[in-house]
Amino acid sequence: AKSGEWVTDIPLKDLIAPLVVIDKSDVVKKNPDYSLTVADIKEWEKKNGKIPENSFVALRTDWSKRWPSQEKFENLDDKKQAHYPGWDLDALKFIYEQRGASANGHETFDTDTAVKQEHGLIGEYYVLSHNHYQVELLANLDLVPATGSYIFISVPKAEKAPGFPVRA
Repeated sequence: AKSGEWVTDIPLKDLIAPLVVIDKSDVVKKNPDYSLTVADIKEWEKKNGKIPENSFVALRTDWSKRWPSQEKFENLDDKKQAHYPGWDLDALKFIYEQRGASANGHETFDTDTAVKQEHGLIGEYYVLSHNHYQVELLANLDLVPATGSYIFISVPKAEKAPGFPVRA
């Protein structure tokens, strides 16, 4: 995003955060076009407590288990439309504006649900244009608890890089 930061602008302290994992893997098994909603987040908070400020909020869908099959990962229909889950724009606004999250992540290629990209990647644009960062293609979210752990993002500091592979 034009108003966003480069990777080198992200302070080290922002690359270490309490990890929150919102598990929608059961829903996604039935509906690969699912978008995480504000209602989902509030339901999660009833069980796990309010999302702490400066958290990294990860959407678990178990989509990463489809890799290394590119075909299963893209999940294209006969018209070449991809079908994979993502974030609803209002859910992103909620975690950042109401809960003070520092970053978000997911297991898919994009922030936005594939079938909702007719106007571009509006969720991704929102995140990056508000000086937050995200990590795409996360894996192993099924191995960490919903709360109580930390994520450490290790990234090379390539000059003026809008994105870069990381180890999380």
